[in-house]
Order: sequence, then C-alpha cells, then structure tokens
Amino acid sequence: MISMRKNFLCNLIRLLCLGTLILSNKTYAQTEVEAWGNLKGIRIDGQLMDIQSSIDVIGLNSSKIFSTAKEQQHPNFDRQGNRQIINTNIDSFYFVETFDDVSKGVSKISVQFTSKKDTTIDGLYFDLKLPPNIYNKGNIVDENNAASNFSIDKKNNFLINTSAVKFTSPQQQTAIDFDQSTSLQIKKDDEFIHLFIPIQTGKFTDGETASITFTIKASGTIDRSPATVQLNVNNTGRMFAGFGGNFRLQNPKADPQVINYCLNNMRVAYARVEMPWMLWQPDENSNPIDSAKAGKLHPHVKESMQMAQRLSKMNIPVILTAWFPPKWAVVGELHFRHQPGGEWGNPIDSTRAQEVYKSITDYILYLKDAYGVDVKLFSFNESDLGINIRQTAEEHATLIKGLGAYFASHGVQTKMLLGDNSDATTFNFILPAMNDAATHPYIGAISFHSWRGCTSEILKKWNDAATKMHLPLIVGEGSIDAAAWAYPKIFEEQSYALEEIGLYIKLLNECQPLSILQWQLTSDYSPLKGGGIFGDDDPLQPTQRFWNLKQLASIPPNVYAIHATIDNNHIVCAAQISADKKIVVVHLVNNGAERIATIKGLPASIKKLSLYTTSKTKNMEEKTAAVVNGQVKIKLEAVSYTTVIAK
Repeated sequence: MISMRKNFLCNLIRLLCLGTLILSNKTYAQTEVEAWGNLKGIRIDGQLMDIQSSIDVIGLNSSKIFSTAKEQQHPNFDRQGNRQIINTNIDSFYFVETFDDVSKGVSKISVQFTSKKDTTIDGLYFDLKLPPNIYNKGNIVDENNAASNFSIDKKNNFLINTSAVKFTSPQQQTAIDFDQSTSLQIKKDDEFIHLFIPIQTGKFTDGETASITFTIKASGTIDRSPATVQLNVNNTGRMFAGFGGNFRLQNPKADPQVINYCLNNMRVAYARVEMPWMLWQPDENSNPIDSAKAGKLHPHVKESMQMAQRLSKMNIPVILTAWFPPKWAVVGELHFRHQPGGEWGNPIDSTRAQEVYKSITDYILYLKDAYGVDVKLFSFNESDLGINIRQTAEEHATLIKGLGAYFASHGVQTKMLLGDNSDATTFNFILPAMNDAATHPYIGAISFHSWRGCTSEILKKWNDAATKMHLPLIVGEGSIDAAAWAYPKIFEEQSYALEEIGLYIKLLNECQPLSILQWQLTSDYSPLKGGGIFGDDDPLQPTQRFWNLKQLASIPPNVYAIHATIDNNHIVCAAQISADKKIVVVHLVNNGAERIATIKGLPASIKKLSLYTTSKTKNMEEKTAAVVNGQVKIKLEAVSYTTVIAK
C-alpha cells in the first residue's frame, strides 16, 4: 500500500511538473522582431499591432544617426521558448536585445550594451516608432494619468519625465512601463512618431556596460472584417508552370538529405543549377572536354552535372548559371567578396570573348553528351551587381548577342536569360538588350531575384517587360532576406514564413511569373530543420516554410493567371485557371485575425472545392466546401496561407 501511494504521488508530481513545463513552454508567438533586432509589432488574436523600433546611435549635437537595420550590421538571432535574443553591434557599441512574451499583448524588452572604446556622443536610444495614421490625433497619458492632446507635427517635440507612458487612439493603444522615472522625447517625421527611450547618454568608456528594461502592452480593436475576392476568369494572363528551386551545391554533408526530401515531397517545376566555370576550365589553354573524358573532371563539376542530370531525368527544365569565372576570363584579380570601397566582382575580358563563349558552350555540350541534359537557359548570376561577374547593361546586351549567336552556330538550343538581376530594383539593367532587336532571337526568358524592391510599381515594370517581349518571366531566386544565412534561426519564425509566402502570392498576382525558384532547396537557406543543418542535430523535419512552399507547389501545373481583386488589406491574393477552365486556383495569405472570405466569379460548372491551410499549427490541412451559383464562403485562419483548388 505504501509503495502504491508512493508511486501515485510520484506520478502525480511528474504530471504536475509536466503540466508546468507545458505551460512554461507555451509559445505566444506574438512579439514579432526582425533578425537585426527591430520590433515589427505585437500580435493579438492574429492581428499585428503596428509598433516598430530600432536602436539608434546619435552623434554629438544630433550630427549623425546610425540605426539597426536590414543588411547594415552582422546580427545573430536566436529563440529560446518565448524569448527572442539578438546580438549585434553598431561600430564600437555591442548590444544584446531580448524580447519576452509575458502574456497576451505584453512584451518585456531588455537592451544591454557594452562600449568597446572611449567616446562621447549624444547617446544610445531605443527608438520606438508608432504609425502616425493611427496615433496622430490620439492622447499621451503619463504615470499620473495626465492626458495630453497628441496632435504632434514636425515642429513640435514633447519632453516627458515619467515611469509610464501610454499612447491612445480609438483603434490602438500602446502602453510602456519603465522600472524607474525616465526622460523621454517624442518627435515626428514623415514616417513615424518616435518615442526615444535613452539607453545611456554622454561619455562612454572602453568596457563600460549598462542596460534598460521596460514592458510594452499593446491593445486595440481586432479587425475581423470579412473579405470578398472577385475573379474574372475570362481574361487569362501568362502561364505559371509551377514552383521551382535552386540547387547550387555548397555543403556535401548536409545538402543531399534536404535535396532528397524536397524532390521526394514536392513537385518542382523548374530548377537552376550551378556551372562551376572556374573549376571547369581553370587554364585558358586547356581542353576541358578532353580532360573530362580522361577522367579528370573536378569533383564539384561532376556533382553539379549529376545534379542537373537528376533534375533533367525528372523532366524538370534546367537553368544553368555561372557564379565564379576562371581568372583568365576576366579583368583584374578575382574578387570573391565585396572589396571595401570598391566594386563587386570582375568584368569579362572583352579581348577573350570568343574563348569565353567556347568554354561555356563546351560545358553545355559535354553536359548533353555525357549526362543527357538539355540546358534550357543560361545566365551569369546577378551580373548587374557583380556576384561574381560584373557587367554594365550594355555589356549584358553584347553578351546575349555574342554568346547567343555562338550557341546557335554550334547547334546548342540553349537560350539566354535576360537579366537574372540581383533585385527587382535594378530593372534598367535589361533595357539596352530589350531595345536592341539583335538580342531578341537569343533570349528565352526574363529574370530577376526577389530579395529587394518588390513594390507594386517596380513589379509592374517587370510584368510590362515580359508582355512587351512576349517572353516568360522567371523569379530566378525567391525569398526575402539575402543575409539570412548568417542568422538561420529566423527561418523557423512564423513571421518569416508568412512574409515569404505573402511575397510569392504578390508576385503571382502582379507580375505573373512562369516559375518562382526558391533559394534554395538545399541545406543553404533550408526549408527543413534538424539533420545537423545549422548545427541542429534533431531529426530532419519540415518547417512552416516547407509546408508553405509545398502547398504552392501542389497546385495543378501550367495554369494561367486571372484577374483577382480583394477588398481587405490584411490579405494578399492571386488566382489562376487551367486552359480548359475546369480548374480554378485561388491563393490567400491572411496577415491578420481569423475572418470569413467570399470568393465570387467561379465558373458555373464548379460545384465543389478543396482548400488547404498552412499556419504555425497546421500543415496543409485539407477541407472541402460547396460552391453555389459561382461563389463560396470559407473561413481563413488567423496568420495563415490558404489555397483553394476548385474543379
């Protein structure tokens, strides 16, 4: 009996401890932070309350301001349960920021700094940024509940000494509580209302360290307003062949498992592989085909060719791209990384143009003869920027004419990729080739990478270019943060997954690409975690990002863009239809609270549809719904990606 009681008590204690552990590990996932430490907002019931931030280093007399921002520092991001931790620095100031989800709508923030030299500045500030469209005519309430009318303009600044401050408006409230009375300054510029919270001011000595801690509580009206999607199935645009991926091999140990998982669990419609040009023909006077036939093919070249072969055997069209040139083919010493104060990459040596054309053509011919691969398109990677071959727009047009003609004269069917630009922003790089009719016979598609600048205005330029040239548009590298490899924990964040898939649906709607090629479907920027990737030794498993990509990849192949409008600014949408108009696909990314969406304009012949939802807790969960008189009502989960496939 004593033994039974003892076992019962032990089990009870074990269950209580387990319950406590479960509660303590509950992830609110509500405070959204950029990997470089800037607050994006606090989610309540799925709605993101817009509260942004940066850390500012302000010089003497406000002479210069340096701030944490995307691609401006070298941060490290980590998550431990409900806590997000960012380590970064601005010059000699090193920061550790922590964001703790305390309870619903409440985030505890701590900023610690260490100075690595003696210096005198105005100070270090946590710059809290509020949207003027919400708070411009609100109130400020201090610790004594004294309210001040908050109709601030750029000429007026508020100075407050308080241990608590609250910004109120009919739509949203933001309350900040400090451990002690703090001198705060409130300013307004064209973008934000700024609350400058001092971390420390004045003189700093080498090795000095200090910290501040405060809490932010967000509240407000949750927008659950319904949405209406209106389709026009009669006017079709360009074809979407399906989702694709990059397969540039960089990690022999970790790449195979990710590649195998992706190819076995996702339909890949297009692929981009590397031509290791520098290793293919390191010596100008060598014959790389003879060397390859003699068994002297460099291992990385062989692996890259085998990768192309595997994809080709799966009937996946292959784009071949060169990153690193051989020394003999370019001007100057090779630059594999950006040189401070200098340009990126190396230009092609124009005096060796024919030798360059032959070297590339030999690679494509050998890839065909030895591995059975027909290369559909060829490009230099991001040559507008110089990673790692740099071209002017005019040189790019010359390459297309020269190499394209060389391909044709040697029986190579490969076409040139116009652009393959580093970003959407560098659109003008493709204009000389577009305006030169002599390039047109050799161009097979237009391409840009989606890392930066995907505004509606810029995307329209790419859409119009593809329409004008009667060519498909390809997003050669798809994702949202080109530096994320340095802080890979960010890939597991719900906020990253949602922003990425939201961009892809925007691309489908606004520039109608033939394919979006994920960077990458390897261990680099991996959509999987575990398996030793990024130091994570847990079992290999898909992340929310993977399920988003798989869901996009799972739609029927070769569907055509149709016009879709939506009346809710929390949702991004796109729609497609099959050639016979028997299948309609609607994509909906809901960056807000749960709501009802009505889809109108479906063909009368469609009576039923399937919908798939991916969120932080759902992996392509499938449901069905009936269509009545060309329309259907569906529930959109909070902060989710939903795909509707109507047949």
